[in-house]
Amino acid sequence: MKNLPLLYCGIIFMLVAPWCGLILASNVQLGGLEPGLSSADDTGGPLYPKPDGGLAGQGREVYTTLGCAECHTQQVRPASATLMLSQKVKLKDGEEMRDVILSPDIARLWGKRGTVPRDYIFQDRPLLGFVRNGPDLADVGSRPISAADSDWLYVHLYDAQAVRPGTVMPPFRYLFTVQKINGQPARDALKLPDSEPIRPPAGYEVVPTARAKALVAYLRSLKLDYELQEAKFAQ
Repeated sequence: MKNLPLLYCGIIFMLVAPWCGLILASNVQLGGLEPGLSSADDTGGPLYPKPDGGLAGQGREVYTTLGCAECHTQQVRPASATLMLSQKVKLKDGEEMRDVILSPDIARLWGKRGTVPRDYIFQDRPLLGFVRNGPDLADVGSRPISAADSDWLYVHLYDAQAVRPGTVMPPFRYLFTVQKINGQPARDALKLPDSEPIRPPAGYEVVPTARAKALVAYLRSLKLDYELQEAKFAQ
């Protein structure tokens, strides 16, 4: 029993040392990060990232409440990951095919660069996610199919099968209201496919609720369309 204090000290050390290494060391290394310039020339310009606000900020709460992070990540693997592809490279005198190394995420067009710690400095709880039952959403607002067309996102939320047959994403119809058309259809009424079996009865329409509008605003705000000094676009 005379070694009992030494045993207690050893147990405490085993608990405290990993905590210091994971929490304190990370805070010292990354806790002081500030928004950075979008270019490396230090001549000034807009700082990135920018904090969420307004409707997009409300949509982040909806995203969290619905548990979207259980199936979607918001972390693009860096360009240093290994995947060799042949890709056209624009030159001054034309184009040529070259072998380039891209990460699988960038090859899927999930982002032009990998995410870095600075991208999350304004997030109290970064929604990194850990399972990809669906695509990564860190740069979903820059993708042509969603960035320029909120209608597609609304239909996708109402019933993803309407735009992606076979997807495992469940419908979120409770974010929408079925109402009777009063005169002219509402401006924000969903444009469902003609063959869609879940179309409302004749004379009725589907419109997004305030939560759906906030969620779509948040998804459209998710963009990695800026470079940081430590994170350049993949070439």
